[in-house]
Amino acid sequence: MAKIMRPVEMEKCIGCYCCMLACARQVHSSLSLDRSGIQVRTLGGLTAGFQAVVCLACLPAPCAEACPTGAYRQRKGGGVRYSRESCIRCGSCKEACPVDAIIMDRESGEPVVCYHCGRCVSFCPHSCLAMTEGKKPKGDVI
Repeated sequence: MAKIMRPVEMEKCIGCYCCMLACARQVHSSLSLDRSGIQVRTLGGLTAGFQAVVCLACLPAPCAEACPTGAYRQRKGGGVRYSRESCIRCGSCKEACPVDAIIMDRESGEPVVCYHCGRCVSFCPHSCLAMTEGKKPKGDVI
């Protein structure tokens, strides 16, 4: 079973974007929030709270099925693996994602998605994120 990163206590989220910066810096060697596989979005202002949009580790993954070059490949246990060399930056993966978890980097045109590496988890000051073992529970949403 694969490990999957999930938002678990988003009611504690203060919108500091530490998780996004950790992903951009440690996974994608960038300081741009456009290069983060996790996207924290407001639900309508500070008092409404925040939502973390991440790959749901679909099995089968619609983004991998839609990719014409095989740049996105299904990961055992859910989620995807990405090959930069195979990607033609067509955006088919983004269009196929059922939860809009894939963003296109404005500079490179390259798709960015959560790979469930878990590097963002330890940077959240309020433990809003967690790595879980095994299959995604039924009914689990963004």
